[in-house]
Amino acid sequence: MVHSSVVEPAAKRAKTTDLAALRAFTYGEPQGRAGATVGKFQKRCPRELLTPDQYNLQKQLPVVGIEYSCSTWDLTSAKRSYSLNPVLIKVGSPSNMHWDMMEYLRDHYAGEVHISTGMTTKDEIEQIVKFWEVGGHAANRVVLYNCTSGYPVPFKDVCLLDIRLLQEKYQHRVKCIGFSGHHLGIAIDVAAYAMGAQWIERHFTKDRTWKGTDHAASLEPAGLTKLVRDLDACYTACTYKETDILPLESEQRAKLKWGLYNKDIVAKLKDRRPI
Repeated sequence: MVHSSVVEPAAKRAKTTDLAALRAFTYGEPQGRAGATVGKFQKRCPRELLTPDQYNLQKQLPVVGIEYSCSTWDLTSAKRSYSLNPVLIKVGSPSNMHWDMMEYLRDHYAGEVHISTGMTTKDEIEQIVKFWEVGGHAANRVVLYNCTSGYPVPFKDVCLLDIRLLQEKYQHRVKCIGFSGHHLGIAIDVAAYAMGAQWIERHFTKDRTWKGTDHAASLEPAGLTKLVRDLDACYTACTYKETDILPLESEQRAKLKWGLYNKDIVAKLKDRRPI
């Protein structure tokens, strides 16, 4: 089951606010939002968290059915994020071994903490999980993301099969496994979900041609809408047959199945077979 699509604004050019970036996918079409369920706003500068824009975002997001979240990069931003009471807090790959920050999040914040594993060794991932297992927090609160740190990431470096490695080693030790993508297009995200990733994270932007590290690997409103559409379709399709012959197959079976649509002829042929 896919719990949610987590989206975050790409690094923005001058005069582009978080609220403007939010409108790129929530109000881009008259029909409403693109369909993501959590909007994560990333602030490398801690003082940018407690601003009128952030408070406005918290008020605007519920109106369109999206929950507010943010990333932390250091202890100061962790404390400020905590004060905003987000539905979840994201720890990016660069900060996943910032132990003072992680300790604060583990011991003070009560919600889920989503941790990316880009540019992180397998031994380091083990250290991170063990750190969160102190006090029993990992199994109830940690979502571990497969990730490659690059902007954009070529398909050959996405390494989706690492999702399997995280599942084999940590599925029973953390709350669930997710996927954070910095690639082009949306096919990879659907494949990640089909492989069992329960959270999908993508950057979004108003214009992929803008200058900045993240924009080229981000989704514009139309792309985000299509991603959520395809994830929903994949979720609906990932089931087992309730019966050997589904109701919609019954008519086709009667018309097309050898031995049914021509059963009289088949019966005659059977009678003529030598013993």
